Amino acid sequence: MDLEGFGLRVGHRFNDPELLRRALTHRSYGAPHNERLEYLGDSVVNCAIALELFHKFPQLSEGDLSRLRASLVNQQSLCTVAQRFGFGEQILLGEGEIRSGGFRRPSILADAVEAVVGAVFLDGGFDSAGKVVRTLFADALAAVDPRTVGKDPKTLLQEYLQSRRLALPQYVVVATRGEAHQHVFQVECVIADLNIRSLGEGNSRRSAEQSAARRAYELATGNA
Repeated sequence: MDLEGFGLRVGHRFNDPELLRRALTHRSYGAPHNERLEYLGDSVVNCAIALELFHKFPQLSEGDLSRLRASLVNQQSLCTVAQRFGFGEQILLGEGEIRSGGFRRPSILADAVEAVVGAVFLDGGFDSAGKVVRTLFADALAAVDPRTVGKDPKTLLQEYLQSRRLALPQYVVVATRGEAHQHVFQVECVIADLNIRSLGEGNSRRSAEQSAARRAYELATGNA
């Protein structure tokens, strides 16, 4: 675990590195773990994203802003952030979670993102936490489009392809991991006409398909 290097990767130099270590410690590893920091970070992430959207889209109503925020702050999007910044490589897990692939599990990854933001908030205040949130969500914030409010990634991708008279994507389960009650599905989304293949993971086949569709949509529209 490279605490200093990882902190700098997400945009914060910790005065108290132990906070970051705790944020990256799953309860299966032992105490102190990251659940309280995750609780705090959940509120900080939502507030920071709300503030960004409030300034970026002054014309939008409260309802539309809330829907945009929900599209940015959810388990799938947090998992995507974690994968892009290498959270899985840093999380401390118990032996059972390691064997079952816990470092890839969307819920564990999403919780770790929120816990790290909570740790930054305690270490440096809201301004520092907001900076980290902007770093982590930079791609998502740049790509967010009010016209797609309320539409899930599979719907967006289907509408995009239909508008260009292209064949609809195919979704294929390529792997499953974990025990029966904690399956992690890996799904590939294939768009043959555009030569696009994207992978997504989730706790259900549906969530994995949505994750793969989101990535495929980003690649198709040039927002990857």
